[in-house]
Amino acid sequence: MTTLTIDSLKAGYGDRIVLDGLSLKVATGERICLIGHNGAGKSTVLKAITGQIRPKAGAIFYGETRIDGKLPETLVRLGIVQIPAGRRVFPRLTVRQNLEAGAFARPDRDQIRRDIEAMLDRFPALRRKQSIKAGVLSGGEQQMLAIARGLMARPTLLLVDEPSVGLSPIMVDEVFDVLADLSADRISIVLAEQNVRKALAVTDRAIVLSQGALASEAQSLALLANEDFRRNYLGAA
Repeated sequence: MTTLTIDSLKAGYGDRIVLDGLSLKVATGERICLIGHNGAGKSTVLKAITGQIRPKAGAIFYGETRIDGKLPETLVRLGIVQIPAGRRVFPRLTVRQNLEAGAFARPDRDQIRRDIEAMLDRFPALRRKQSIKAGVLSGGEQQMLAIARGLMARPTLLLVDEPSVGLSPIMVDEVFDVLADLSADRISIVLAEQNVRKALAVTDRAIVLSQGALASEAQSLALLANEDFRRNYLGAA
């Protein structure tokens, strides 16, 4: 089954076109990464999917449902959740309150409480600080909280934008370990990430963008053996 279909998408900001005829599909449970140099359109793809910008042409489907132009809160109720770049936790709310906020669209209060406990088990550092305001957490802890908060919505499609930005190498490793573990949850994932090696290690397939269009696609691990790709994106022959 196909979770996400992007068909001939054209999008941008004002008169500036960033995505120009992009088409791609994501299968149910598949993890893909968007790769490209700065300005290639990686984050714009995520913003178009989540309704933060309105496409100028083309269409986006979640399963059989057309979603381009729908409000972000409507998409969350459908099962589409974004972990934004820069983490963007609610700094004045506690860790636990942030997790509760992630489930705002769910009516099953008893199960929400059970899911919070499951998240605190999954992220032990958050359990130890569940009563602390999120604004005082380290960058890595905030990223973990952002992921846990997103999972509280029980998404079937998770969009992750630049999760490694501003983190120490140790915390980058921990965050990507978490993303790798999500494969067991059968969540479809679209990851936009500048750390190409890390992105390829936790995804099934890579979409290479150039000037807002699909330049190439391949199995993630296969790209690491491609000499041209290594030269262009990893700085190695």
